[in-house]
Amino acid sequence: MKAIIPVAGIGSRLRPHTHTQPKSLIPVAGKPILAHIIDELNAIGIKEYIFVIGYLGDKIEQYITKHYPKLKSQFVLQTVGKGVGHAIWLCSDKINRNEELLIVLGDTIFDVDLKKVVKEKGTLLGIKKVADPRAFGVAEIDSKGNIKRLVEKPSIPKSNLALVGLYKIAETGALLDSLSHNIDNNIRTKNEFHLTDALQRMLTLGVKMKPFNVANWYDCGKKEVLIETNSILLKRIPQKTKYHFENTIIVPPVQIDEGCKISNSIIGPNVSIGANAIINFSIIKESLIGPGAQIENAVLHQSLIGNDASYKGSIHNLNLGDSAEINFDNN
Repeated sequence: MKAIIPVAGIGSRLRPHTHTQPKSLIPVAGKPILAHIIDELNAIGIKEYIFVIGYLGDKIEQYITKHYPKLKSQFVLQTVGKGVGHAIWLCSDKINRNEELLIVLGDTIFDVDLKKVVKEKGTLLGIKKVADPRAFGVAEIDSKGNIKRLVEKPSIPKSNLALVGLYKIAETGALLDSLSHNIDNNIRTKNEFHLTDALQRMLTLGVKMKPFNVANWYDCGKKEVLIETNSILLKRIPQKTKYHFENTIIVPPVQIDEGCKISNSIIGPNVSIGANAIINFSIIKESLIGPGAQIENAVLHQSLIGNDASYKGSIHNLNLGDSAEINFDNN
């Protein structure tokens, strides 16, 4: 079984961070989003990967080559953002029509028993109930528990079961044929060739599909979700390391990489700090700090600080009279 991981998106919702690095390489709980995905797949024995790269794709290729040298990896370039369906179609010549595929979107971290999913027969699509399904592909289920219809970003959803970006495809030939049909006939939804539309064509042609529930799913395309995901994952990591920094209080859970210089600060809870960051006279909680960042005289909460970024606040020396009030809160 091969895994296809599309990582060609430009990550517009995470700008300015994605101006200089791909969204899938933004670190969460001590390692990039993409590494969380690969480690999950690696654990169930998947060794062959196709990465669909585009914007800043050279950085993804360099990361995979350096950190996962034993994987059998291939890279396919998607030069124009035409949707996930188009990304999968570009891999056609690297796929055996008779082999099963696992497709995982490259900005999604999930909680699911993948080993069970891979062992089950047939085509399976990961789903989860959401409050507002209009931004997702949506699955409608029949009385027997099978998927009867799939709609991409419906304006009036008939179901609240969202596709989470995790697909196990048994009928690979039928998928490739459906993708080719949609592309040849320019069948798009909101100007993109969506994987959902190709899967719906498979349903129309009689291919059976079943849903499987994903316990937790983190679509790490926005700052708020990244920070929430970081907090959740940190709570699962055993806090074995005893951090010792000058005049500093550590409030677990935290993840602090090697080479960091921290002094006169309070760090945590739920903070990840990349390698070689320098932090002084600061209070940081519920935040992600990139490698090489320099922070001084700061109070940070729910913050995302990029690689090698520098922030220096100010120290106030005040002499306040009776009943005086000063408010530095801009909200």
